[in-house]
Amino acid sequence: MSIGHLEGLAAVADRYALFLIDQWGVLHNGESLHEGAVETLRELRARGKKIVILSNSSKRLSVSTRRMAEMGIAADCYDHCVTSGEEVWQALNARDEPFYRDLGRKCVIFTWDDDRDIMQGLGLTEVKNIADADFILNAGTRTGTADMSDYDPYLIEAAARDLPMICANPDFVSVAPDGSFSICPGTTARRYLELGGRVDYRGKPYAPVYQRCFAHEPDARPALAIGDSLYHDIGGANRAGIDSLLIAGGIHGRDLGLGDGGPVDPDKLRIVCEREGQTPSYVMPRFCW
Repeated sequence: MSIGHLEGLAAVADRYALFLIDQWGVLHNGESLHEGAVETLRELRARGKKIVILSNSSKRLSVSTRRMAEMGIAADCYDHCVTSGEEVWQALNARDEPFYRDLGRKCVIFTWDDDRDIMQGLGLTEVKNIADADFILNAGTRTGTADMSDYDPYLIEAAARDLPMICANPDFVSVAPDGSFSICPGTTARRYLELGGRVDYRGKPYAPVYQRCFAHEPDARPALAIGDSLYHDIGGANRAGIDSLLIAGGIHGRDLGLGDGGPVDPDKLRIVCEREGQTPSYVMPRFCW
């Protein structure tokens, strides 16, 4: 396993024309920017590089770009933004793909507390009971959810009815600013698959979202994907056949022993990569120039 250990993106930036960059864990922690993130984006832009912010957020595009702007990531820091939530909304609106074509209009929604923006404009009716639903729209988990105990009764009943599930955020966990972990929709979707359910995913590591990114900049190659999840960011890049850079201080930070802010330990990195079954082209502690 040969992984290039970097101190900053400047060491390899000139090798690539297109950068697919994750949000949470790379640019910010959900509330505030990581030091040096905006400066690094601006360095890439100054060199004529194309940037697509590629996020597994279940938020629609307009919401994600507004939230980034509020944190200090202005629209001129990147060229495009692609979110899994926007991809789900577009698929539900068009209903021209086999999985979506015959869906009904009644859904049970799993969401971040009371956030139902993803339903707006789609003509959907929210129902409370699995028995009344045509499908599950899996767009979030309640704040602080740490395990599957709250969701299993719904998932077991839905699997027995063979209800389709749409997963608008394939991430398994998120890390809060205080370092605590919460499960994300990808965990409930994975559990549903284990129960025999049917799931359509939008976002990383699945091919359609990369095709969307490349369509935005068809002439910009080669590409480098940057993210903090081996399964989603690095795995998606490997599937897409492009190079990748793991930001080690994100969701794998504890396993990689980065609490002291030091360099990435090669032995710990090897263990985590073997566990996740994915290997990045490069690794560096944080997103910086």
